[in-house]
Amino acid sequence: MFSAIRSHMVVSAARVLKKPVQLLPQRLQSKVLLEALQQVFHEALEDGDFEFLQDRWLKVEISDLNLSWMISFKGDKLIVSDGPQAEDASFSGCLNDLILIAGRKEDPDTLFFQRRLKIEGDTELGLEVKNLMDSIDLELLPKPLTLLLNQLAEFVDKGMKYNKHKVLETLTV
Repeated sequence: MFSAIRSHMVVSAARVLKKPVQLLPQRLQSKVLLEALQQVFHEALEDGDFEFLQDRWLKVEISDLNLSWMISFKGDKLIVSDGPQAEDASFSGCLNDLILIAGRKEDPDTLFFQRRLKIEGDTELGLEVKNLMDSIDLELLPKPLTLLLNQLAEFVDKGMKYNKHKVLETLTV
């Protein structure tokens, strides 16, 4: 019973969250995203690992929430633009798939070849971003953030697997 409820929550999450999230002002979304990126990529920022993004723009989109942000690197800081920018590369995927990537439950390459993760524009820039994401040591993140991310990714993973199992079960009956 709990598996069915979890699966329903996972499948419905984007639909339920879409309106409330879109009501948040873009400036607030950008500020929260920037704070999260600075925390997650603290070490990479200190090491200068974002220089490849200098004066270039990366669009990050959560397609099923109809949300997107433009991210760049100026000087020695990440920036999130409140206004429209011409993107050099873009990453887009649905909420659940991006959670699975962040929680290391799915490999970005696998999702890319399944057409669940889209990387468009400057391929070299896209690969550098993907490699930087892959290099993050989740154990270096604050424990509450790591715990939350792991639990959320596990919840989504089990919900999606249950749903896939039920679909396969229906097809074979």
